[in-house]
Amino acid sequence: MHPVNVRKLVLQIEEIFHEGGPVAANPPRRGVILAVIENPFAGRYVEDISSYMETLKPLGLEMAEKLLEALGGDVSAIEGYGKGSIVGEAGELEHGALWHVPGGYSMREVLGNAKAIVPSAKKVGGLGTRLDIPVTHINASYVRSHFDAIEIGIPDAPRRNELVFALAMTTGPRVHARLGGLAVEDVKGEDGLR
Repeated sequence: MHPVNVRKLVLQIEEIFHEGGPVAANPPRRGVILAVIENPFAGRYVEDISSYMETLKPLGLEMAEKLLEALGGDVSAIEGYGKGSIVGEAGELEHGALWHVPGGYSMREVLGNAKAIVPSAKKVGGLGTRLDIPVTHINASYVRSHFDAIEIGIPDAPRRNELVFALAMTTGPRVHARLGGLAVEDVKGEDGLR
């Protein structure tokens, strides 16, 4: 299968102290890591692309480990996650879907087999395309305080023949979450939902 040709990695961390309300005692941190890679299927239709997901797994693991380290390295501090992909114009949306298994697998592996589905978003676009990556709690998708999104994008990517793959992690809920619903302390973690 085609090798993974990485042009660059981009890492971004933010710490949110407040959004107009009181300063948080423990400000949540949110991070994303993006890989810009060559799309081996750009410019043509290839029927069987699914084996490339296996090829992408080492990249996913490397990205998840780097992101965790950038957020402090403590697995127990990570409470939310998500993933996304942007496909350059010579590709198709299905090429972005190649990230579902390696992106989700990598974070589950690094975080100790989190239970909730890793939410995702994908789109086709040109240079500078922005994407909102959905974020949910790692063990229970119904934890309302952790419903969030992180916007990503790179000014010079994706080129027509590239893919941008992204992983996102957070260390807590929205900074001023106060709308009720399932609380983190009530998570059973049995089915990934509650």
